[in-house]
Amino acid sequence: MESNNVVGFIGLDDLSLEMASLLVQSGFLVQGYELSEPIMDGFLKLGGAKCASPMDAGRGAAYIIVLMYSADQVDSIIFGKEGAVKGMHKDSVIILRSTISPAEIQKLGKHLTEVGITSLVDSHMFKGVSKSLNGKFVVTASGRKEAIAKAHSVLCAICEKLNIIECELGAGSKIRMVIELLEGIHLVASLESMFLGTQSGIHPWILYDIISNAAGSSWIFTNRVPQMLSGDRIPNHSLNTFVENLGFVLDMATSLRFPLPLLATAHQQLIHGCSCKSGENDVATLVKVWEKTLGISITDASKAESYSPNQLADQIVTTSKPIKRIGFIGLGAMGFGMATHLLGSNFCVVGYDVYEPSLSRFANAGGLVGKTPAEVSKDADLVVIMVTNEAQANEVLFGDAGSASALPVGASIILSSTVSPGFVTQLERRLQDESKDLKLVDAPVSGGVKKAADGTLTIIASGTDEALKCTGSVLSALSEKLYIIKGGCGSGSCVKMINQLLAGVHIATSAEAMAFGARLGLNTRMLFDVITNSEGTSWMFENRVPHMLDNDYTPYSAIDIFVKDLDIVSRESRFHNIPVPISTIAHQQFLSGSAAGWGRYDDAAVVKVYESLAGVKVEDKLPALKKEDVLNSLPSEWPEDPVEDICRLESHYASKVLVVLDDDPTGTQTVHDIEVLMEWNVESLIDQFNKRPNCFFILTNSRSLSSEKAVSLVKDICRNIEVAAKSVDNIGYTVVLRGDSTLRGHFPEEPDAAVSVLGEMDAWIICPFFLQGGRYTVEDIHYVADSDRLVPAGQTEFSKDAAFGYKASNLREWVEEKTKGRIPAKNVASISIQLLRKGGPSAVCEHLCSLPKGSICIVNAASERDMAVFAAGMIQAEMKGKLFLCRTAASFVSARIGIKPKTPISPKDVKLNKEKNGGLIVVGSYVPKTTKQVEELRSQLGHILKCIEVSVEKIAMKSLEDREEEINRAAEMANMFLRAHKDTLLVTSRKLITGNSPSESLEINFRVSSALVDIVRRINSRPRYILAKGGITSSDLATKALEAKRAQVVGQALAGVPLWQLGPESRHPGVPYIVFPGNVGDNNALAEVVKNWACLVKHWSTKDLLLNAEKGGYAVGAFNVYNLEGVEAVVAAAEAEKSPAILQIHPSALKQGGIPLVTCCISAAEQSNVPITVHFDHGSSKHELVGVLELGFDSVMVDGSHLSLKENIVYTKYISDLAHSKEMLVEAELGRLSGTEDDLTVEDYEAKLTDVTQAREFIDETSIDALAVCVGNVHGKYPANGPNLRLELLKDLHSMTSEKGIFLVLHGASGLPREIIKECINLGVRKFNVNTEVRNAYLESLRSPKKDLIHVMESAKEAMKAVIAEKMHLFGSAGKAV
Repeated sequence: MESNNVVGFIGLDDLSLEMASLLVQSGFLVQGYELSEPIMDGFLKLGGAKCASPMDAGRGAAYIIVLMYSADQVDSIIFGKEGAVKGMHKDSVIILRSTISPAEIQKLGKHLTEVGITSLVDSHMFKGVSKSLNGKFVVTASGRKEAIAKAHSVLCAICEKLNIIECELGAGSKIRMVIELLEGIHLVASLESMFLGTQSGIHPWILYDIISNAAGSSWIFTNRVPQMLSGDRIPNHSLNTFVENLGFVLDMATSLRFPLPLLATAHQQLIHGCSCKSGENDVATLVKVWEKTLGISITDASKAESYSPNQLADQIVTTSKPIKRIGFIGLGAMGFGMATHLLGSNFCVVGYDVYEPSLSRFANAGGLVGKTPAEVSKDADLVVIMVTNEAQANEVLFGDAGSASALPVGASIILSSTVSPGFVTQLERRLQDESKDLKLVDAPVSGGVKKAADGTLTIIASGTDEALKCTGSVLSALSEKLYIIKGGCGSGSCVKMINQLLAGVHIATSAEAMAFGARLGLNTRMLFDVITNSEGTSWMFENRVPHMLDNDYTPYSAIDIFVKDLDIVSRESRFHNIPVPISTIAHQQFLSGSAAGWGRYDDAAVVKVYESLAGVKVEDKLPALKKEDVLNSLPSEWPEDPVEDICRLESHYASKVLVVLDDDPTGTQTVHDIEVLMEWNVESLIDQFNKRPNCFFILTNSRSLSSEKAVSLVKDICRNIEVAAKSVDNIGYTVVLRGDSTLRGHFPEEPDAAVSVLGEMDAWIICPFFLQGGRYTVEDIHYVADSDRLVPAGQTEFSKDAAFGYKASNLREWVEEKTKGRIPAKNVASISIQLLRKGGPSAVCEHLCSLPKGSICIVNAASERDMAVFAAGMIQAEMKGKLFLCRTAASFVSARIGIKPKTPISPKDVKLNKEKNGGLIVVGSYVPKTTKQVEELRSQLGHILKCIEVSVEKIAMKSLEDREEEINRAAEMANMFLRAHKDTLLVTSRKLITGNSPSESLEINFRVSSALVDIVRRINSRPRYILAKGGITSSDLATKALEAKRAQVVGQALAGVPLWQLGPESRHPGVPYIVFPGNVGDNNALAEVVKNWACLVKHWSTKDLLLNAEKGGYAVGAFNVYNLEGVEAVVAAAEAEKSPAILQIHPSALKQGGIPLVTCCISAAEQSNVPITVHFDHGSSKHELVGVLELGFDSVMVDGSHLSLKENIVYTKYISDLAHSKEMLVEAELGRLSGTEDDLTVEDYEAKLTDVTQAREFIDETSIDALAVCVGNVHGKYPANGPNLRLELLKDLHSMTSEKGIFLVLHGASGLPREIIKECINLGVRKFNVNTEVRNAYLESLRSPKKDLIHVMESAKEAMKAVIAEKMHLFGSAGKAV
């Protein structure tokens, strides 16, 4: 049986030894078979065991890693007499490292299955070359899901980055083919460029130094050119083997009918290199063959004396002559940026362009303009020419009204267009013929539009020393990197030409490689990720392939630019007799693209040439992934919880305060017991620092501001923080710029602003992970969870934000996008989940400490443990003196200060249970998620919410009068509803209105937000709670409408939804303030929070009231009402005495008052702050009762007392069944009271006492809930000799009804003495009907004259209220309201 920790190696090389070492470190046992003694000796030193055969290497191993160079080895190594299958167990997994074709690998898999071995994994393993993975293993593994699962632990132990392709054997081999394609073309292109550059007179090492740091660089160029120039051999790198492998690639392409013109050409060149029969062939021998063929020695040229172009530039700049007036010809995209930057550098600039709008823009920017080249050149010390091509350069200099004739004697010309070196040389001669001592500087530029405007271009300049000194100040002003090339005019263009040769070839090669990968059936995005870490990468591959994957050909540099630039290469190669076949083929590909109509597309669109020929698509938008699969594919979490360590480090490091600048209030989503400041003057900050908290928030709300205002605000706050911290002894701080977890906000403007005040940091930390909001960062890609899927952030609704939209989901690319190329994606570092989960805090600390100063570092995270591990490592790095500026979501803050989660806060936790006012819900957020949540809130709670929709059209787009009218309307309605104890939803109309630009959209947002502020400011009623939906809304309401200056974060109302209590200075001190982010929660989340916090009307049933009375030993009064005064009297008395009560309507009252009377009673009961229900009394008509059941009563009395027992039972049962179906309590009467009620009189002779035996039968047959009994009680007034109640009968009835759970009711309570009432309660009466005394009080009040009907109503109400209150005390219900 195999051991699950034994790994067998069959075939070893240097990579195998490193793998074995990693496996041993991870606790695996390794054994191996290899014929080479030196390699086996190394294996033994690592602790490996030597095996005599492949069979022995497989014996007892759960994992067998097989190294195979050709398909011929399969039989001997795997199936031979002593092959691996003879020793291995059927459940073992073979991990194949090979250079054999995908077809052979699939054939091997089939053969293994036939012998019972079903687990084969094809892998491509190499050591990464990117900054983040330099020297670490990258593995791409393919195979069946079960096989991958078996191999997973070993693969994870070996590599830092694992790419998995399930269900497809041979994918690893295919990826290797694509990488080899790139390596082969890059190698030959590097040779072409160095030979052409050297023949053009440029020193090889200078060419290398400049291009290895420019857009023409590749891994091959950077690492192989030094070996070409030095003649050093590359260990284990056989040119013959490489040529053979490329032959396999071409064979595969032929079988797929896919053209690879660049590779085919490179392959032929490499075959030519192999013609040198000097034993081991490598790059050095390749160079020798070329040198012999072309008669040029680049190795000898490299030994010539060199110089430093940078030092020459410094010398030129320091001795440069002053320039008073500059003429600038060519105000295109690049030229306009250069010219305006010169204006900003205090030069006087006169501009010219054939396009009139460009001239107008330049004039608006503060420049002078001329109508012709001659006009701008007159009186100019220097003219800069930045036109498209050589013909245009000739025209502006020597055409009609040309510059050359108008320039003063001794003036200088800077030619920054990309032109051929030969053209520059001819141009210099022609200018000399003008006999005006005109000086020409050849100064091509690169860097793009943004760098042109910022003055950070790369400029490669050449010319006479005098010409360079005359132009040095201008060249310096325009450039970040300035190189001066010796050799006179044309040398600068020669270096630029070589860079463009390589850049163009690399773009075309990237297209060929990615299209071939698509034809091979590979996932092109994964292919891109793998290649960027391999030796096949290049600057252009990393920069342009994302355009291909996104199918986004917005032009940064067009196809036609490379048609022109590579044409220059072709002409110069002919002039120097240097063949450039790779460049020529690339040129033809760009020409094909231009001919197809794509000339003005981005140069990455050259991929469309391959796509259209072969019918493939390279485009591969990041897919939405199944969340469970992604999380399950990750390594196990770091085993130790670092939170305790963080708390310990925090206490040891207590002088370091985390100061969180929150761009909206939602950043407090994961913390509790933390203060939020809404002011940031120095005094407030000193006060806060003196408290020595581990953290506090400053609410900036900068996301609602324009970029300029946000920058100014952040600078202001940072200056105050710095001053305040210096005023407090032994205090330090780390600034966190808390931003949106969906990547919206002012980035990089806010970090730039902070650094401009606080100084350069060791690194910016970018960490948008936020578990509660479903935001995960995996493999540098930021995802937003949508149900069970993870959607790349760049494909969500959030990325379409009118003010802060973006395209990239990969955070490296996002940084490049948001910085407009200032920080390339390849320069962004990252901390992987693998590092967090395998290396722990110490590995994080080591990684952070190794970053170059000023780095940007992304943090991947998929769990709170990941976040805590990073936070612990960051603290360790800070304790070593490192300084960080953090741009993060909310989860980082809680992790950084070691806060443990707290259960959601309920109204009970903040002692809100007795507060009966309505709550105020204000919704301003416009993200689609919010709109869905509002719809669900209305659907679920529309019956209790009062909704006020505020018209955005009126408050943001109409006149001031319309705006004011809408604001007043909303405020008045809200005040009315809140006073009526109604939870009130104040929501902006849901149609999103945006401006024509981000700044216009922000302005509309401001108008909407300020209108909501005005509305809330005019609401005088103190709400039970306030819920603000949306970051900008919640901030503005807190600071402007409620005038809060600080708040305490109590916790969360729901995961990710902060709950504050406002400070004592606010308009509503202590009111719970729920800050509900626009982008948090599922569709039910808002409704869930409102349900928990709303002043929900407790719908009491009459049965509830009577059950409580039974438990408490008291009775509830049922008071007959006839009008509004009567209803108000009952409710007012009940609320004053804190007593439950029943509003009772007699049929006669219903006849007069109708449905409005019923509605009035129901509404009063709902709005009361004590339990009140509505009861229909004495329903003696079946027809009437059936109608009453639909009116909303809580209970009914079925009065069949005038019927025989049998008829009464039938009648009562009929109504009882109907009422119970509506969950209504049913009261019925057995026996009959004498007396008069509402003009209905029962004579004494008609009265009947209740019979106990009949009552038992009646209850059993009808299933009633309450029984009104006759024990001598009467309706109306009792006789002069007083009441004569049969209390013994009542006692017997109580004994019987209590057994059956039936409540006893006594009608005719008016006029009963106190002692009898108390005795009746003791004998089980739980409901007394009261009518006569209340009615009499009303009628008596009418006898006193009043001035006005209002006074009549008031007097009547008070008279009735007094009687009712007295009865409540008599019945014992006063003070019993719950």
